[in-house]
Amino acid sequence: MLRVISANLNGIRSAVNKGFLEWLPKQEADFVCLQELKAQADNMSDGMLNLPGYDSYFHYAEKKGYSGVGLYARHKPLRVIEGLGVPEIDAEGRYLELVYDKLSIISLYLPSGSSGDHRQAAKYVFMEHFFGHLEELARCGRQVILCGDWNIAHKEIDLKNWKGNLKNSGFLPEERAWLTRVFDDIGWVDVYRHLYPDATSEAYTWWSNRGQARAKNVGWRIDYQIATKEIAATAKAASIYKEAWFSDHAPLTIDYGWEL
Repeated sequence: MLRVISANLNGIRSAVNKGFLEWLPKQEADFVCLQELKAQADNMSDGMLNLPGYDSYFHYAEKKGYSGVGLYARHKPLRVIEGLGVPEIDAEGRYLELVYDKLSIISLYLPSGSSGDHRQAAKYVFMEHFFGHLEELARCGRQVILCGDWNIAHKEIDLKNWKGNLKNSGFLPEERAWLTRVFDDIGWVDVYRHLYPDATSEAYTWWSNRGQARAKNVGWRIDYQIATKEIAATAKAASIYKEAWFSDHAPLTIDYGWEL
């Protein structure tokens, strides 16, 4: 079995202060994909860098206190790929890939467009480039699991207040159509939806800090594990951890019937 966790931490230092590093070893995951580190190398504690039983890999943003992705792995990769080869994208620390003989594990943090038109434009630039990269990954000859915060709720079932968000970043028609193309045209699989096609409020992974959204479970499903068909078909179970809160996102764990 292969256990993979994806967790947007909204600041690794904040999440650690809330018990993330105490919780994590108990999960017995093979890979832990982190997003939104909001830290640089000199902000990382020994505990963050040297989790017992894991090797650690990080792609930091150049801007302090912003973005960044990471991976904890029980298995040493053949190769580590930081970034997509596009300077303006890679400066934000949004892509980290561990390459194995027959598998790639990726931590991804797709931009949010909610802070203004300039960031929505940057999100579309990322999406356009990343679609081509997804096509290449699908042909790479390895199985691939992409974990992360995609900042897009795909369908009405994926957020509580879908009618009120039709014109908001994260649920725009263009964004949702792009994600449909990722699934239908390239053939990637939304693994959680493969397992639980009808799940509604229990599937949410992010809640706004406003208006008691978490208490009322007014959430969004924007954190995904998206995989190539063969490994996606082996998925056994998925869970979203909500017993403790390390972030405004909840960790997503999926078990695959796959041996590395």
